Amino acid sequence: MVEKIYKAEEVYGVGRELPLNYVTRPSVDDVFVSNLTRDKHVVVYGSSKQGKTSLRKHWLNDNENIVVSCLNTMNLSDLHAAILKRCGYRIEQTSSKTVSGAFKVLAEFKGKGKVPFVASAEGGVSLERSGSDEQSTVTARLELDLGDVNDIVAALGEIGHDQYIILEDFHYLPVDTQRNFAFSLKSFHENSSICFVVVGVWREKNRLVYYNGDLAGRVVSVDADEWKPDELQQVISAGEALLNISFAPNFRDDVISNAFDAVYLVQEACLLACAAAGVYQTCQEHTMVGDGVSAKDLIEEVVQSQAGRYTAFIQNFAEGFQKTELDMYKWLLRAVVDVDVADLEKGLRRSALSTAVKSVHPAGQSLNEGNITQALQNAASLQVSKSVRPLILDYDQTSKTLNVVDRSFLIWLAYQEKQDLFAEIEAA
Repeated sequence: MVEKIYKAEEVYGVGRELPLNYVTRPSVDDVFVSNLTRDKHVVVYGSSKQGKTSLRKHWLNDNENIVVSCLNTMNLSDLHAAILKRCGYRIEQTSSKTVSGAFKVLAEFKGKGKVPFVASAEGGVSLERSGSDEQSTVTARLELDLGDVNDIVAALGEIGHDQYIILEDFHYLPVDTQRNFAFSLKSFHENSSICFVVVGVWREKNRLVYYNGDLAGRVVSVDADEWKPDELQQVISAGEALLNISFAPNFRDDVISNAFDAVYLVQEACLLACAAAGVYQTCQEHTMVGDGVSAKDLIEEVVQSQAGRYTAFIQNFAEGFQKTELDMYKWLLRAVVDVDVADLEKGLRRSALSTAVKSVHPAGQSLNEGNITQALQNAASLQVSKSVRPLILDYDQTSKTLNVVDRSFLIWLAYQEKQDLFAEIEAA
């Protein structure tokens, strides 16, 4: 008799909630947990759907953090405002202006409890208390310049904010906003005990340090991308125990060998195999799953469900921001899809890409290297502007490498006829 019933979709697959078969990885979880201190900010990076969000959900309770979802429309002031709002402030525009000409805002906070405000209020700060010291209603009103990180640090200090601040989807922010916030992070580190956890889709270890060298030693990067075969086996085994099932040995091995080290493909393939066996929740009797089922076909089914998105990506990326004489994004993508998938998985160095682009571009060897570099540096911004979510390509400016950050795209690409893709790209 099983002790508890779990739904198969709570165990396998990809959803909003933390999967019940979560597996800790020493090279990832241990690094993350050991650096959850007030001394440094933490950056969690990796390809899409590789467990970045699950990592922080597993180790941080809801009451230990607030989450800000980053948007492609946010400038630095917008991001600062979003942080204040999630921390409990209500924000209104005032008639006062900053030195730069932007309007200041009035930020108001109301909360219960013994909030450790400073003894005196200066610089447009107004504090009120009502009730006893043990359980009082506290109101703080501050006139702020949202573009000034010092004002933001002071505002959070006024309310004694002590939760981690999670910035999800940091990669969606415009590059200028990412770069500017890298300087804000330095101020938060120096002038407060607030710890940020930045979550982004890229393969670059020190992206924020690249934007602001002063962050060296002030941030710790956690690479959540790598899943070893034995760790993927543990994911499958953890789910088996919860559902009272066993996957056929051949199925387990084939899933892992065909998943391109993508944990979400393993999860989704296992969920489909459960459905094929009629397993939708914990079985009363031990059940064998996946016997005679092609794991490769199931993975292809998962990938093909994204085919429309990948086809749209091909067209949108090839179009670029607008029609230009050089059409750099068209020829850049033409060179990328011509590369063997195994090499594409490792990442493409800028020098090799330059050679490949010049071999197909009408300008040939006379093509300026600066045009290629500029196109690579704006690859993520182009995808964000075209609503490509999650990102598929990302350029690492530190190692000068173009990476595929959506592993399903690699599998989809392997099943496509290259000549058909070339025709689509050149028609854009």
